[in-house]
Amino acid sequence: MMTNPAMDIRLDVIRMQNVTKAFGTTLAVRHVSLEIKRGCVFGLIGPNGAGKTTTFSMLAGYLRPSEGTLDVLGFNPQNVEALRGRIGVLPQDAILPPNESVGKLLTHFARLQGAMTSAKANEEAKSVLAEVEGASWWDVKCSSLSHGMAKRVGIAQAFLGTPEVILLDEPTAGLDPKIAYEIRQILRKRRGRSTLVISSHNMHELEELCDAAAILDHGQLVSIGSMADLTASSQEIHVILSAGPRPIEQVRALACAKLVVFDESTSDLVVTFDVSASNGVDSEHVIGEVLRVLLREGARISGVSKGKGLEQRVMELTK
Repeated sequence: MMTNPAMDIRLDVIRMQNVTKAFGTTLAVRHVSLEIKRGCVFGLIGPNGAGKTTTFSMLAGYLRPSEGTLDVLGFNPQNVEALRGRIGVLPQDAILPPNESVGKLLTHFARLQGAMTSAKANEEAKSVLAEVEGASWWDVKCSSLSHGMAKRVGIAQAFLGTPEVILLDEPTAGLDPKIAYEIRQILRKRRGRSTLVISSHNMHELEELCDAAAILDHGQLVSIGSMADLTASSQEIHVILSAGPRPIEQVRALACAKLVVFDESTSDLVVTFDVSASNGVDSEHVIGEVLRVLLREGARISGVSKGKGLEQRVMELTK
């Protein structure tokens, strides 16, 4: 891995300041500013046309901003030499050369990462292929790979050289649930070793994987923060009640409850609270107190969750 000691002390590895990207008269991204911290898993979220792919393409150096400044690891993303071996990228619709074997392809890409001997490139290719659980595919032609296998090979390519930043565009798109789950496990193992930026439509996946995220809509940044902040998981809990007693007033009497609302149509009891380190109030404390009251009063509980869920939050913020 190529490193620059001057960059190692940076807390944020990606900075966008007032970035705009125009295609003719169309503004795909409008005055977006954000920072992504070293070692985190960060999500780019939004509906079609939100500006995710354009933002991803600028981070990868495929597009140049029309206005504003953007740097990755302290450099313009288009500074290929300065960032060689330090960034890995998986485009959404990456196509592998059909007549090339997986091993030769990855070895070739490894040589492009920097001053790497053939033997070292071969070793690196075998290492990342094993990491995505594809060690047995070394001599397989890319044309013989299934969609899920090809996606893993693409991820292995992005892992080459142990890059500091890995950009992944829809890493599980079009995969069956089992393969998508396995790929999420692979990405989890990279947590802390690299900064991962994931652009995806899969809200449940991003909520499960990401530490923080930015929500885009019509090219504008509408919200950014930790996953806990975006989903309000540290501010409210939801309890789904089955048929039976509805002791709502007893829950409202709890000292930890700031606001209690019950939706008759969904049987969803929402308890909002203020987190306070001084009095020990957190989501687990509130869940315990609320369940204690509900069970004491004979309520039947069919589900408990923290926060709104990322999908609901995105629906609230995008038009």
